Amino acid sequence: MVFHLGVMKHLAERGLLEDVARVSTVSGGSLLVGLLLQQNQMRWPTSEQFLARSLPALRESLCMRSLQWGAARQLLNPLNWRFLLSRSNLLARALQREWQVQAALADLPVAPEWSINGTTAENGKRFRFKRQDIGDYTLGYASAERFPLASALAVSAAFPGGFGPLTLNARRFDWRRRSWDDPPEAAKPVEAAFRRLHLYDGGVYDNMGLEPFFDAGRQRPKHDGGFIICSDAGAPLVNGFRHGPLSVFRLKRVADIMSDQSRSLRVRAFAHYLQQTPSGGAYLYINTPISAPEKCPSAQFAASFPTTLRRLDIEEFDRIAAHGQAVAKQALVTTVC
Repeated sequence: MVFHLGVMKHLAERGLLEDVARVSTVSGGSLLVGLLLQQNQMRWPTSEQFLARSLPALRESLCMRSLQWGAARQLLNPLNWRFLLSRSNLLARALQREWQVQAALADLPVAPEWSINGTTAENGKRFRFKRQDIGDYTLGYASAERFPLASALAVSAAFPGGFGPLTLNARRFDWRRRSWDDPPEAAKPVEAAFRRLHLYDGGVYDNMGLEPFFDAGRQRPKHDGGFIICSDAGAPLVNGFRHGPLSVFRLKRVADIMSDQSRSLRVRAFAHYLQQTPSGGAYLYINTPISAPEKCPSAQFAASFPTTLRRLDIEEFDRIAAHGQAVAKQALVTTVC
């Protein structure tokens, strides 16, 4: 979240936030955009508003309160004990009650168009929340204008082994589906394929959230005339293997390797596109070294920082945000967006 804020700070300093047409997020990126909109009365901030109000307010909030403990505190209510193994529901309640995220999807701004991405455990596809509907291309899509924004954001923290999935009663919604190449108006009513859906972090499927914008197979954008900025705060795979034969962390290591390889394939496809079309976008990676490190905190500090929802201290926030700003400045210094 903080690395992305640093990237946004550089964009705002160049007066570019007004040009943002589409946003696609996973994991902390979704939480960040949700809190940013909440802070700005559900409107995308101008560059001036971001620098003057949004950034200082989010810095204060993330350094004063813990989303992690906010979720845990929801268990003080016995009615929430049923969510002990589906803790994203607890995070959703913390966002609503402690962070005042009371909006529904219909309250999101029309522009920029925002895709909040999750992963459907039942079919392994990208499940996305948008202002007008929710769903994935195999389940179909359903109107969900009053669906709580807090619940959509909580899905993005639902990484396996951490918060666990958010459970959704699929039969509460009217689903419609169409063939791949058919126009939207050709969608027909269908029965819910599953009684309940279990939604994990969108990063399980696509850790960079690129799919709404970029066709990795064809290595080209899905929308003409755009400039795609991918802000990637994913932690690099740690080198070394020290787990004994009875360690359960062996399985986690295998899962981490598989995830890293999947992510690497998406990075390579996007990087190849950028090599062929330098004016088409930029890839901003948290582990990117800065050419003038004496002016910026090290990439190692930011990249190795634990991915949690705990409260940060001011020094941690400022070092990571400064690194995000420096990475963006270094990558975009000669680029006109």
